[in-house]
Amino acid sequence: MLLWGGSFVAMKAAVQHLDPWLIVLGRMLLATLAFAPLARRMPPRPLVRAHLPGLLLMALAEPCFYFVFEAKALTLTQASQAGVITAMLPVMVVCAAGLFLGERTSARGWAGLALGVAGAGMLSAFAPEDAYSPDPLLGNLLEMAAMGCATVYTLMVKRLAPHFSPAFLTAFQAATGTVFFLPALWFSPWPATFTWQGLAAMGYLGLFVSVAAYGCYNFALSRLPASRAAAAVNLIPAFTLVMGWLLLGETIQGWQWAGIALILAGTRLTGHTP
Repeated sequence: MLLWGGSFVAMKAAVQHLDPWLIVLGRMLLATLAFAPLARRMPPRPLVRAHLPGLLLMALAEPCFYFVFEAKALTLTQASQAGVITAMLPVMVVCAAGLFLGERTSARGWAGLALGVAGAGMLSAFAPEDAYSPDPLLGNLLEMAAMGCATVYTLMVKRLAPHFSPAFLTAFQAATGTVFFLPALWFSPWPATFTWQGLAAMGYLGLFVSVAAYGCYNFALSRLPASRAAAAVNLIPAFTLVMGWLLLGETIQGWQWAGIALILAGTRLTGHTP
């Protein structure tokens, strides 16, 4: 979660130097290359073919459509606000597990989801607009959509974990993401020069997040209930707020703190906190 919290700051810094789709393609390509030495340890082909629809749904949910929403969101809103929105994920996982996996979801779970949505709305409504966050309302809505994709991803990883290693699931999503974002090479504007800041941020996103953070999360999902693993996401807002303040000079103002309190109260109400 510490590595993931830094991803919002790194992505926000990177989009000042590179097109967001080139950044996502670069991080996916780096992650795929990092897993290349493990290619000979692929699971048996019949097993992969049998679970291919689930694997593709997992990878399309995240990283593919997840980064479509999040990359655009971070061009419109602050990294710290996007990080706070991630606190919605544990509650969304609990409610989705009740709807699609038959797990019991209590009234407290749905109330927690309602509080979180209200908090996200308040966070967005009082968000200041500036050159680095020109449309925080739309940006935060897109980050909410990304959390919907992350919910699907979490449930699919939990379903696939008994059949595949965390390393294979992480490598599969990286390779699928590389293919998905490959058209960015032709349709995205290239910078006049590549700055070290943009390349360093891309390197962090590719190796420390797409490989290390996702690998740790997938390992946790193979050992813990989905709701408990997702609960650790509640640590991301704290990490992102601190790093956004230290590295980007971002601030949270006035009534936005009330919105953050509502989001965290919603996660607490469901009982899913790390």
